[in-house]
Amino acid sequence: MKGRRFLSIPVFSVFLVLGFVYYVTVFIFLEDWLGLQTSAGSLNALIFTFLAFLSLFSFFACVLTDPGGVPSSYVPDVEDSGVTDQELKKTGIQQGQCDKCFGYKPPRAHHCRKCKRCILRMDHHCMWINNCVGNRNYKAFIVLVFYATMSSFYSSVVIICCAIEKDWNFVGNIPLKVFYICSGAMTVGIFLTLGTLLGWHIYLMIQNMTTIEHSEAVRAAWVARKSGQNYRHPFNVGVYKNITLILGPNTLKWFCPTAVSHIKDGITFPTMRDSS
Repeated sequence: MKGRRFLSIPVFSVFLVLGFVYYVTVFIFLEDWLGLQTSAGSLNALIFTFLAFLSLFSFFACVLTDPGGVPSSYVPDVEDSGVTDQELKKTGIQQGQCDKCFGYKPPRAHHCRKCKRCILRMDHHCMWINNCVGNRNYKAFIVLVFYATMSSFYSSVVIICCAIEKDWNFVGNIPLKVFYICSGAMTVGIFLTLGTLLGWHIYLMIQNMTTIEHSEAVRAAWVARKSGQNYRHPFNVGVYKNITLILGPNTLKWFCPTAVSHIKDGITFPTMRDSS
């Protein structure tokens, strides 16, 4: 069933773009700029190949890792939960029964219309991985965006350096010039898009928020200001703690998308009340 997630046009498009960018970067621009037979060309090709492999590996992790669904036996325990009903209403975070699954769901879970189930700590449904981004694969998603950003940046630098070094003092060969411009524009565009996405999710990570919770927090902060109160996200337990909750306590494993032994059940989470 997990393998069927690859049977998607957006997923196929990712493979197509990755393959195209890798081929033109290594076998056209690096070859033309430094030459793959030289030590400098071989080293750059090796570095870019390593980044592309890490991007592909992280992509597979995102697609194949189940984001985490709410257990059918789950029943909320008000006494043991980290956040009270009153706090949840005040912060805008929803809990209770799902009107589509007709089952209970934890505070940070949300129903996905595409997956047709409630996802633990759901961030969003990503069509590019044909999967939800949730409790179990959020780290893999961040690592994927990081490696993809680094790869597109590396490719952009190679293409720009190759274009600068090339002798353009000739008439004709318009298709070659168009190819250089289109390739450079594509890689730079991918880099800027992925870099923006990476910055956004780094911000969410240090706040210990999901994309859905950020939208809810904006409304909750507006309500709090109207009543003369200050709003703080209840699951924000400090920058470093927030980061380790996603990437793990071992910094050596932060950039490994499959190192997720630190991820809990997705039912309960530490809150600022626990850390005070």
